[in-house]
Amino acid sequence: MRNHRAAAETRLAKRPIDAKAFLDQAAEMDEVRRTIQAELDAKQAEMNTMSRSIGELMKAGRKSEAEHIRAQTAEFKEHLQEMRSRLDVTEKALHDHLCTIPNAPSDKVPAGRTAEDNTVVMQEGAIPELGPDARPHWELGEEYDLLHMELGVKLTGAGFPVYSGQGARLQRALIAFFLDQATAAGYREIIPPHLVNADSAFATGQLPDKEGQMYHVAEDGLYLIPTAEVPITNLYRDEILDPAQLPVKMVGYTPCFRREAGSYGKEVRGLNRVHQFDKVEIVRIERPEHSYAVLEEMVEHVKGLLRALELPFRQLLLCGGDMGFASAMTYDMEVYAAAQKRWLEVSSISNFETFQSNRLKLRYRAEDKKPRLAHTLNGSALALARIMAALLENNQGPDGIAIPKALRPYTGFERITK
Repeated sequence: MRNHRAAAETRLAKRPIDAKAFLDQAAEMDEVRRTIQAELDAKQAEMNTMSRSIGELMKAGRKSEAEHIRAQTAEFKEHLQEMRSRLDVTEKALHDHLCTIPNAPSDKVPAGRTAEDNTVVMQEGAIPELGPDARPHWELGEEYDLLHMELGVKLTGAGFPVYSGQGARLQRALIAFFLDQATAAGYREIIPPHLVNADSAFATGQLPDKEGQMYHVAEDGLYLIPTAEVPITNLYRDEILDPAQLPVKMVGYTPCFRREAGSYGKEVRGLNRVHQFDKVEIVRIERPEHSYAVLEEMVEHVKGLLRALELPFRQLLLCGGDMGFASAMTYDMEVYAAAQKRWLEVSSISNFETFQSNRLKLRYRAEDKKPRLAHTLNGSALALARIMAALLENNQGPDGIAIPKALRPYTGFERITK
């Protein structure tokens, strides 16, 4: 921020924050910290000089002078300790303030404050024309014994669906299909823990920004993961990678847990917004010069999955005001749910540049042998709940719900029937 203040302010101005105020406060706090550090260094140097002189005086037999200086050093030590305490408090305050500043959006990110300002990059696939008796997925789920929202309320609470019968089999088929497609594309499969510690949540940007959205096991200080991105990316925390290790490509399936505080209304019916859902996540660690080309490659991977599922979809480039806290640039992929006549987000693919790697202390050795921060990226490939919703709604007919051809080897059936 000191060396590139103008660029930082310009990029952060795309966020719905007062970028200048944030950076001004950071600069003021940093100046205080540097002043205290300079004073401390000067006092420490003076203390070192006094300590050396005590030894020299004692060797010269000038004991009384040495004792006089020794008495002065006792006062110096108290003063030094007080300055170190002030420095610790100042450094913590600066660190806490910096942690509230979101990532600076890429130059490619459009300005805007809300989802209405996002840019539609492309749209593909015919929108299904359903008859007047077409029903939303939550009604189909009950009729075909696939999906039961009320049973989830009985067991846990609202937003925890229960899948059964062919619905459970379809869920499992989607997970296997997405994992197989990712491993075929060169991603290494990971099965990570479903709970993480605070260091892991901080490193990927969930803390302190999304603390209220995460389920917290207070007694153990652990958090249920909101996405597989958190544990998988943290596998490389505090690592310096050799150039030959890059790129790192990983994929993992996990359940995801999100409190989604404040969600209500028709937008959250059925699987549209739930507290627990399954997701397959792809994660990349890349050299900075490759990361934006890789972002486009990851988008193409997700498009391939949606084409295989025969779902109409569109790609959005998120504006600065609608991006996640840690992202430098994000594409959202949405599918059309024909019975609801609305678009549902099923994937976010993001480049975090060095935001996460800085917190992770994740570096690689460049050609000059110096450690440099890597770029991290991730994307949903895919989130299952809304994919399930769109598949059920779009493929319903008088004789059941058709299964896309790509999934039939995994489900073992071509149609969901009563």
